[in-house]
Amino acid sequence: MADLLLALDQGTSSSRALLFDREARLVSAHQVALPIQFPQPGWVEQDANAIWTTQREAARAAIEAGCGAGDRILAIGITNQRETAIVWERETLEPIGPAIVWQCRRTAAASSDLAASLDTEIRQRTGLVADAYFSGLKIAWLLDHAPGARARADAGDLVAGTVDSWLLAKLTDGAVHATDRTNASRTLLYDIHRDAWDAELATGQRVPLDLLGSVQPSLGEFGVAQERHLGREVPILAMAGDQQAALFGQACHEPGAVKATYGTGAFLLTHTGSEAVGPHPGLLTTTAAATTGAPDQPAFALEGSVFTAGSLVQWLRDGLGLIETSDEIEQLARATADSGGVSLVPAFTGLGAPHWESETRTMIAGISRGTAAPHLARAALEGVAFRVREVVEAMEGVIDPPIEELRVDGGAARNDLLLQIQANALQRAVVRPKQTETTALGVALMAGVVAGVWPDVESTAAAWRPDVRFEPAGDLEAAYTRWEATRDAALHLGRIAE
Repeated sequence: MADLLLALDQGTSSSRALLFDREARLVSAHQVALPIQFPQPGWVEQDANAIWTTQREAARAAIEAGCGAGDRILAIGITNQRETAIVWERETLEPIGPAIVWQCRRTAAASSDLAASLDTEIRQRTGLVADAYFSGLKIAWLLDHAPGARARADAGDLVAGTVDSWLLAKLTDGAVHATDRTNASRTLLYDIHRDAWDAELATGQRVPLDLLGSVQPSLGEFGVAQERHLGREVPILAMAGDQQAALFGQACHEPGAVKATYGTGAFLLTHTGSEAVGPHPGLLTTTAAATTGAPDQPAFALEGSVFTAGSLVQWLRDGLGLIETSDEIEQLARATADSGGVSLVPAFTGLGAPHWESETRTMIAGISRGTAAPHLARAALEGVAFRVREVVEAMEGVIDPPIEELRVDGGAARNDLLLQIQANALQRAVVRPKQTETTALGVALMAGVVAGVWPDVESTAAAWRPDVRFEPAGDLEAAYTRWEATRDAALHLGRIAE
């Protein structure tokens, strides 16, 4: 009997697969690390084939651990790192170059040129800003730098898309080339109000529209995964970008609820219902996966993107050798009561919301002779929490009513000290659910709605269960004021470097 939902959760640092039952309980999970390359400063890329093979490996292992065979898989949901762009051959499904990762800044100059010509149109139609973060200019870069790629694109031999489209193509053996609204809305090529690709924006970015897949609601029929991949043919019934999937998994289906996902970056979204709010100068207007009552109709959210969060902990581990595993950051930071006057602004690939300064880089200030590893660890956690505070305050300037609590998820949400620092920085509650894998849970719930496991979007809210509520237990205003001064210095230096 087919009774399990398979979530394929393809992230920046790993590919994961998770099986959930009809009560939204986790049955099994498997994770495979995904290498990432930094060929030169500011450039971030991955092997597109490795994205696929690690995701397939994770899926097969989760199925083996959870049910032994694919015959119990009712449906698949796909969620993915957003904005990462891939171009591949239509017939062979071979990529023409690397996957250019969302963090990559190689198109920063092109995005500045784009802003000079189409900034107003981009803000009004896409809800975004002209920034190297987004996918369209990455696609153009691949077409310009792979030999003969533009001629092959004109001949119809190539297609392009984000990671969701890539996985869908591989699972269906090339039978389907599509994306969903949430991923399309992150490309700079999609008019979120008309629910369609935008020809003028595509021309401005030199991306042929014929390369792009059809755009569908996040909850729907996307095709069938072929038997040779997972052991049986399985329908793919949901796709959503990771942050929108987490918004769904956190049961934020209506205006007012706010979630933060702490992964490689930290991403805050608040649902705004069936109405798009914005454009706002510091935040993004984007699509949500669904809203109550109308899962096939466009829904919207406000988003604030913090580009550096978990990657900062990875740097302390791999770059400085302060810790051996990422989980050790909490223990190290607990060895001191404060940061010892050290302020750290996390900005390896620029500052996202609400600044949108692509040339800003990570800055550490206040180091004295007495500074030790625990102070740096504590300053790192504070730096992430302070960046999140900036975004929350920007959101409160737009939405009504005020934000009363922050629902959190992601790998770093297991860090109790980070969440307590976050509550202290915000001076409001931070709530961690029992199931912190809300990105995977969200897309599994979406697939379950389409499969009939749950009758509607509203009924999936029962899958969200609070676990720990972190209330403010201290005052970080002095530390935040020092941090703001460090941030301003980092912004100044970044502008000089432009």
